[in-house]
Amino acid sequence: MLKGIPSIISADLLWVLRAMGHGDVLAIVDRNFPAHSVATQTVSGKLVTIDGVNDTQAIKAILSLYPLDTFIDQQIQHMQVVGEPDTQLEVHTEVLAECKAVMPEANMGSIERFAFYEAAKQSFAVVQTSEDRPYGCFLLTKGVVFD
Repeated sequence: MLKGIPSIISADLLWVLRAMGHGDVLAIVDRNFPAHSVATQTVSGKLVTIDGVNDTQAIKAILSLYPLDTFIDQQIQHMQVVGEPDTQLEVHTEVLAECKAVMPEANMGSIERFAFYEAAKQSFAVVQTSEDRPYGCFLLTKGVVFD
């Protein structure tokens, strides 16, 4: 155990967050996402699972350790609802609220489903939660630690 680190952050996830640099992207995906096949194609080749928590809980814990990028317009991307590119679901709203809690100027964009899969393959690693709400898939861009 370490002090000050949320209990849902495993040693593997801690390694991923520490190994990432400014501008690297972390894919946080729901239980339906093809996480294993996508993770093998990422920069690190790592899949980290966080069982028993949804995306909102996972992202809140991650953001306690991980800064969002302040040098880009959209620090967060979510998978678009198929056929409804402008729809923002409850899971999207909740995740954006968690991001804004640590970075009020945070913005979220969206990516078409198959483009999201390709973008996730370019990420540093994949974190799969137990999120059961559809389209609970996000890309978070890491920023600079200034303190």
